[in-house]
Amino acid sequence: MDIKTFVNVISNLPAEIAVLAKGPTGIGKSHIVHQVGKNLNMEVIDRRLSQMTEGDIIGLPELTDGVTRFAPCDWFVKACNQPVVLFFDELNRATIEVQQCAFQIVLDRELNGHKLHPDTRVYAAVNEGSEYQVTEMDPALLRRFFVTELEPTVEDWLAWASLNKVDSIITTFIKKYPSHLRHTGELQPGRVYPNPASWHRLGLSLAHAGISPENLIGNTVPDLFYPMCTGFIGTETAVAFTDFVRNYEIKFSAEDVLDKWSNKKSLIKKLSNDKKNDLLNQIVDFSKMNELTFDQSKNACDFAKTCSDEILVNFMNSIMETKNIPNIRKIH
Repeated sequence: MDIKTFVNVISNLPAEIAVLAKGPTGIGKSHIVHQVGKNLNMEVIDRRLSQMTEGDIIGLPELTDGVTRFAPCDWFVKACNQPVVLFFDELNRATIEVQQCAFQIVLDRELNGHKLHPDTRVYAAVNEGSEYQVTEMDPALLRRFFVTELEPTVEDWLAWASLNKVDSIITTFIKKYPSHLRHTGELQPGRVYPNPASWHRLGLSLAHAGISPENLIGNTVPDLFYPMCTGFIGTETAVAFTDFVRNYEIKFSAEDVLDKWSNKKSLIKKLSNDKKNDLLNQIVDFSKMNELTFDQSKNACDFAKTCSDEILVNFMNSIMETKNIPNIRKIH
């Protein structure tokens, strides 16, 4: 199931239906659950069961009025007192004892007499594949879930990347070479492979180091770039991505100059003379179909000043023949 469909389905299930998402690591299962929580305007209580013991779920024994009972954990009390999304990650990497505690929560929506809030939702996620060390799940537990195999598409990730401001050169690379988003073949132990989560971490790390791909366009790719990539996306993909950044060429349009000059000028100024001349011709063609505003005309003049005298003369001759940009003649 793709991510968009999954989010839509589980957001519309009754609160008492527990959900189990299955899939390989790094595809963003926890991000998806947090997205659902945001859609439902509910807090997500995230617990990684592989790191928990039985006592981390059922709580610790206490003596009250001469009777021993288990004092529930604070996060479980919250799930009982108010509607939340209770997310159990890595369920199949938990011990049998921890799984049994989860079994009672999923089956009965309670633990040791403490009942979940009627609107609290229980979601769980598991990693699948022979390369993972997992505990076989009890069939009786498995059948209590709405179960789905997550198969996120490139479009799913690109949509998420756009919302989360992932570097535009990374997303452009994935659009052109979608097979590099996530390795789908056999995994060799100890080898690094790309996945959606690792691309996100790479973008954050490159930005932290001051070498975001967006800022390297037109500049030399520093020596640090490639080895940093290998640790997140593996050697083969790091080679392809580094070459892509090194040889990347941005294509600009007339609108980039006329409407986005303040944001684009640092990159546009680095263009070769022939590319600047081509861009000026686009501006002239654009002006023949559209009347330019004063700001657009000023941006065109600012760009023209970055060009050689020969190109500038040709540009001014062209605009003198155009009726739709009187402002540019005033500015000139």
